[in-house]
Amino acid sequence: MSDKESYELLGFDNVLLPVGDLGEAVGFYERAGFAVGFRFDEAGIALLKVGGETPGILLRVEDGLGHRTPLWPSPRLWLEVPDARAAARELAAAGIPPLDEVFSVATGWTVEIADPWGAIQEVKRALITRRF
Repeated sequence: MSDKESYELLGFDNVLLPVGDLGEAVGFYERAGFAVGFRFDEAGIALLKVGGETPGILLRVEDGLGHRTPLWPSPRLWLEVPDARAAARELAAAGIPPLDEVFSVATGWTVEIADPWGAIQEVKRALITRRF
């Protein structure tokens, strides 16, 4: 194997999000529409499924991490949905208010939410491709 091949990016394995409390985090993300792939409380981790993809969002407990407002700017995880405006209404009804009003971008409509530890997700109707 050449050096070039050994560093070739093949895709995502998982996206890791630090959380302060696994039970609270799993509850938040379930209300946001995620299915739990597995949960291993002893290790302080849970994997959330994202559509039919094998990789997912890995929640991992970090000691001492408390609730915080999202930092600006901060990394964002873009997730594809059929209708971001409908998703915003459903998220709000589930107790997850958007950070701002739904807004239009070049690829469609977008709504941003943040978990209690400040991780931001953009839920959008992507018209071109799936993105991270």
